[in-house]
Amino acid sequence: MTPEQQARQQIDAQLVACGWVIQDYAQFNPAAAHGIALREVPLKSGQCDYLLLVDRKPVGVIEAKKEGTLLSGVAEQTAHYAVNLPAFFKVTRDELPFLYESTGVETFFRNTLDPEPRSRHVFAFHKPETLVDLASQADTLRARLAKMPAEHPLVKGDMRDCQFEGITHLEQSFTAAHPRALIQMATGAGKTYAACAFTYRLIKHAGAKRVLFLVDRANLGRQAMAEFQQFVTPDTGRKFTELYNVQHLTSNQLDSVARVTICTIQRLYSMLRGEELPEDLDEVSGFELAASDGGGPLPHGLQPGPPPPPPCRSVPANSGRAGRPPCPCVALPGLLRAADRGHTRDRWIPSG
Repeated sequence: MTPEQQARQQIDAQLVACGWVIQDYAQFNPAAAHGIALREVPLKSGQCDYLLLVDRKPVGVIEAKKEGTLLSGVAEQTAHYAVNLPAFFKVTRDELPFLYESTGVETFFRNTLDPEPRSRHVFAFHKPETLVDLASQADTLRARLAKMPAEHPLVKGDMRDCQFEGITHLEQSFTAAHPRALIQMATGAGKTYAACAFTYRLIKHAGAKRVLFLVDRANLGRQAMAEFQQFVTPDTGRKFTELYNVQHLTSNQLDSVARVTICTIQRLYSMLRGEELPEDLDEVSGFELAASDGGGPLPHGLQPGPPPPPPCRSVPANSGRAGRPPCPCVALPGLLRAADRGHTRDRWIPSG
């Protein structure tokens, strides 16, 4: 089997795990499934490896490459396919909205509906229903983030100067299409309060469906939960938890209606690996576990290894391998907060 064939075999498995039915172009049966990944489709110019159709309508293309290929250099080829569909496929836009490049090991995704489309890593491929949902939205997360400061100006109210300044600059960063930003504040400056304030804005004004709040120990999670329970929203005067569900994960069961999920790093890692984590390990950070063991091996589920990818949109945590659970971070637009014990800084990473 050639490297290209191996890549396509892995891509096929990932697509099936995400709910797609694989068909060859010669045996195309549009009534076979809600979402169909059609292989080797001839276009006006060239031939695309996979054409993604939902309810018979083309929504995206996948360009498959052998493992080791620099995917960032393939984006132009994928974009060419997206505007050269044969005439018998009816489309409402000149360009298909969802473009992928994949080796079966690494997958890039680009949403051309974004104000400034650019490729980003994803676990694997979105489910058909997820692409339908994304295509039906009036605008994308990044578009809403870009408009939020102007359309919904931040009101300082009772915020400290440092909190107001931190959130203001964070939103400016997102407006400038910089999806990663760092807020650094001294101990006791009110980082968790600032997190609650911006999380509220993310959900209400940017349409975030779920926000992931990461901590390194369960007691910090309980503190964060208490902060959300006490946070009074500035525009309604109601408590955050009266408006939105907040879940503090103490097991691997994710609440599907929670808008904020508070979770330890070690529990998130175990969920991504499809393993159960003993609840008592939530109380101790990985650094403390390693130190208490004299630098020896960490407990099962926390062993060193390739770091898990960032959360993604409704795709499997295993990139398609059978027998693994769906990604617990079905979080669409979200926010990660990685707080290291003993450090006075927070790192904010949108997951959308």
